[in-house]
Amino acid sequence: MKQIKAFQIGCGRMSKYIMEYIINLGGEIVGAVDIDETKIGQDISKVIERETYGVTINSLENLEELLNKTKPNIAIITTMSFLNDVEETIRTCIRCGVNVITTSEECFYPKNSNPNIYNELDILAKAHNVTVTGCGYQDVFWGNLITVLSGSIHNITKIKGSSSYNVEDYGIALAEAHGAGKTIEEFEQEIASADHISDKDREKLINEGKFNPSYMWNTVGWLADKMQLTPIKMSSKTIPITISEDIHSETLNMDIKAGNATGMSAVAILETKEGITIEAECIGKVYTKDDFDKNEWTVEGEPTTTITVNNPDTVRLTCANIVNRIPDVINAESGFIPTSRISESTYKVKY
Repeated sequence: MKQIKAFQIGCGRMSKYIMEYIINLGGEIVGAVDIDETKIGQDISKVIERETYGVTINSLENLEELLNKTKPNIAIITTMSFLNDVEETIRTCIRCGVNVITTSEECFYPKNSNPNIYNELDILAKAHNVTVTGCGYQDVFWGNLITVLSGSIHNITKIKGSSSYNVEDYGIALAEAHGAGKTIEEFEQEIASADHISDKDREKLINEGKFNPSYMWNTVGWLADKMQLTPIKMSSKTIPITISEDIHSETLNMDIKAGNATGMSAVAILETKEGITIEAECIGKVYTKDDFDKNEWTVEGEPTTTITVNNPDTVRLTCANIVNRIPDVINAESGFIPTSRISESTYKVKY
């Protein structure tokens, strides 16, 4: 395989590990962009915290020009959570003939939350012979780990999962998407509003590209797709998480007042024609000193089996998955292809 030439879009917390891991595997960072004026003009070594690398962080406004100049074979987008927020960046990469991998959580399986934009990008990617996919921590710990476990179960009736993580570790976009810092009234209006509408109205929002899914909404769709199940109904509920005393958020640069949301619990439920229900909860919040990450899934059937992972390093696991997936994306069929349609992620010694 020819050398991996990667272009980093978004030089925040996640990019530190992603760029470092790519270099460690023998890949090359050929360019980087951001919107933060304090980062523009710096060498990426400031982000990676290593010796000068020789690549300067440029403005996102110059993305198309830089892609055409550097000719990478993969662009890594680590900016926002929702497809609508990264759509134009993805389009630019596609038009420049560059494959895309992104940590955007909705891009993990956008077919069930923003199908029109997903289909548009799929058609565009096919026309330019490139691949677009979204992955990260959920690719393994909410996805392939569960489907592999299911391969040892007979007569599955339900799959139930829960995963918790500290929104402080992922940057401001994710913290805001979880409602951290909002009053309960603001949370209900801006985050949980989709819970209070009919299935018909939700479907309308989805078709209009105005639905903001919880991360598990896309995950249960991914699981059904990977397991070749037929969805017949989906529902969700979002609950604010509060605390009885003020807590400081470094990411939001604010003190969250007692009684306001420090994050949320979001549950997505998918019912299938085959009689298997998939129910998944993600708990994202600003952690207290007593909180820790936890990932637990139960496959109910014969025999019922539970797997628990305590204290997973979700940030670095996300970044390593992105980096290990890069050759898979480059070699995949063209289009907007979820990892449910690509082989399982594997360890890479070298590119």
